[in-house]
Amino acid sequence: MRISQVLWTADGGWSGDDALSDEAQLVLAFGARDALAESSAFDWLAARNPRARVVSCSTGGEIRGTRALDGSVVATALAFEHARVEVVSHPLDAAADAAVGSAAAGRRLAAALPAAGLRHVLVLSEGVQINGSGLVRGLCEALPAGVAVTGGLAGDGDRFVETVVGADAPPTPRTVVAVGFYGERLRIGMGSLGGWEMFGPDRLITRSRGNVLYELDGQPALDLYRRYLGPQAAALPASALLFPLSLHAANGTDAEDGVVRTILGVDERRGSLRFAGDVPEGMYARLMKTNVDRLIDGAAGAALATYESLGRRTPDFALLISCVGRKLVLRQRTEEELESVREIFGPRAVLAGFYSYGEISPMTPEARCELHNQTMTITTLSED
Repeated sequence: MRISQVLWTADGGWSGDDALSDEAQLVLAFGARDALAESSAFDWLAARNPRARVVSCSTGGEIRGTRALDGSVVATALAFEHARVEVVSHPLDAAADAAVGSAAAGRRLAAALPAAGLRHVLVLSEGVQINGSGLVRGLCEALPAGVAVTGGLAGDGDRFVETVVGADAPPTPRTVVAVGFYGERLRIGMGSLGGWEMFGPDRLITRSRGNVLYELDGQPALDLYRRYLGPQAAALPASALLFPLSLHAANGTDAEDGVVRTILGVDERRGSLRFAGDVPEGMYARLMKTNVDRLIDGAAGAALATYESLGRRTPDFALLISCVGRKLVLRQRTEEELESVREIFGPRAVLAGFYSYGEISPMTPEARCELHNQTMTITTLSED
């Protein structure tokens, strides 16, 4: 596999190594929503990589190597020696229920990918209007057995207004894209880890629908959440990134046994909270918090799990999708989580990725695929 990478900034325009040109089969471009438009990213990349499928999404920040960037576009071109890719996209149905429409989009994407020889699926999705759990469920129901899914939800900084995703076209709102990877000599690694801890009492989810939470312990969810946040409640939904919820089936369950959910929006009139994925009735919810060192250790743990899944083989390319909430906690130390990944993979692996509104991966290669929040999720590619 051969890889090249370019960067666009408002001050410097496009720069970097775009030597693959006619050889690239896939280009992955991650950038701030405004930067993707200002740079004419799709047109520029498609013109220089005429044989490549160009896939892009907006972000809460861009990753290039061990640099965490904002307001830029990072594009990585991949030329495979033995593997091939297929790319499909689907719009979300604006009229459908979020969970139903998201699951339907997942099933249609899976059905559109040729099944013969399919090894892995990378999904990049709209990040604000989606029910990520429904999307993952639909994909996994329709994909051939044994095909894993990784990826993430597009971001929009800390604004939560609009995200865009594109496949062989400029990125647009309410779009979901799936990249299918094919080839017996392709080696795929994956890992996902958080670094958050629970605090406060467990609260029973007494009323919810899909990814909308109405009541905890019979009380309006928004009111209860605001009491915990105190002065930070005025900055919702962005401040909720610092205090996600852990969902688990039994009272007193450890954080490692649940999934994490981050708030994407609030409804003042109904007193409800809208999450990136399902918040089922009967589950228990508990607030979470973290610190810088735990997040950095979590990123290193995700890299180590990925490395182990490859038989301790250095990958050619590592796609890093980290939650924007982690970035808000890490602040000036954000790049330390990227450096911890570099320490595991070594200097040869090319690193790229973005800060997201949700991450999609099994926690380990043997586990089932889930939507996560507040994790570092890593997908690696190599060829024999």
